[in-house]
Amino acid sequence: MIDILPGTPRILYPIRPGDGIMCAMAKYPIFLELRGRRVVVVGGGAVAVRKAEALLEAGARLVVVTAQASDALTSVCARSGAELIRSKYSKQYIAEAVLVIAATNDARTNEQVYRDCQELEILCNVVDSPDLCDFFVPALVKRGDLQIAIGTGGYCPAYAGHLRKTIEALIGEEHGRFLSELEVARRQILEAVPSPADRKSLLGKLVDNESFEYFKANGPTAWRERAENLVREHATRSED
Repeated sequence: MIDILPGTPRILYPIRPGDGIMCAMAKYPIFLELRGRRVVVVGGGAVAVRKAEALLEAGARLVVVTAQASDALTSVCARSGAELIRSKYSKQYIAEAVLVIAATNDARTNEQVYRDCQELEILCNVVDSPDLCDFFVPALVKRGDLQIAIGTGGYCPAYAGHLRKTIEALIGEEHGRFLSELEVARRQILEAVPSPADRKSLLGKLVDNESFEYFKANGPTAWRERAENLVREHATRSED
């Protein structure tokens, strides 16, 4: 057993049976619901601005703590209604937060934020310090409600960024629009098709490559009509 993160024991497992190479326990990937929940960003520069904007987009109840807020950060907080505490960092400011991001240019302050979070059992991310992170923020491809996250466990964020660009070239905005149509169709299926097996079969047809290519070639209206016909067919079959 070894402490990969201070105070956090991690069990090591062989990569292959019989070899001497060990790896840390894998991270647990998760999409976190932050709407209305208190999240604290400590820092006032460009990195803090990026973190604040992303957290606000996720609906977090944002609190920013910094003695020197940039004009950009001040503007972000003013537009969004985020709480801006113009002060040096203090442990009291992170109370009741669900997570904290430390993005100052002072290593000692960042380390103190992390230690305080460990004591209070708050998830913490210290920017550019993987040893002081309970979680890592992935590179993200976003197309509407479709999100594809790429993580490297903190080992090489630059590679995650490279993969993000590769995936962005493959996954276009039409995938996000397709997902919106799929959500409507899924609700119709849940209401009209009682059999779980039939639901699974129908959803499999609607999400496959042929269905997506039909959507791209013919547009959402034609695809919607096609999907509704398939739902009716399965609903009738279930009644029989």
